Amino acid sequence: MKKIFPLVIFLAIAVASVAQGKFYTKSGRISFYSSTSMENIEAINKSVVALLDTKTGDLQFAAQMKGFEFKKALMQEHFNRDFAESNKFPKAEFKGQLSNNSQMNYSTNGAYAAKVKGTLTVHGVSKEIEVNGTLTVKDGKVYLTSVFNVLVANHNITIPKLYRDNISKSIEVKVDCTLVAM
Repeated sequence: MKKIFPLVIFLAIAVASVAQGKFYTKSGRISFYSSTSMENIEAINKSVVALLDTKTGDLQFAAQMKGFEFKKALMQEHFNRDFAESNKFPKAEFKGQLSNNSQMNYSTNGAYAAKVKGTLTVHGVSKEIEVNGTLTVKDGKVYLTSVFNVLVANHNITIPKLYRDNISKSIEVKVDCTLVAM
């Protein structure tokens, strides 16, 4: 019993420190999808950086625009050159906070409805957004998932006349990140 007690205290302290720590990833996934009568457009970025501070609920994401991969090389070229203007606006960012961070229990496995509020910057334009998602704690990792829509016009992305029928005005964005303790 004397040998088990220090181990139990050590594990409790370790769990508490993880519960009050920071989690991150360099391999988060963000994808987007647009459906039109002409053609569906979808791309995925598998090298998204994300950081979560469990004490404050601060949450940040950063994605290199050229990191979005399309099934068609020509579509990827048009995206980077004509729409995202990736050379001029190389990354998209989100900086915000889990509005309901106090309802998360980072030391116990479970899934929680997450409410996030913050600033999304795309194409050099920052807009306040609020989105819902799921925060899942499992075996010391934090999984973040969300699906929400972004209006192209809100970020001053101009769609040339030639492509207006091929690109939706609203883009569905999916976030899927697995974060580990720092």
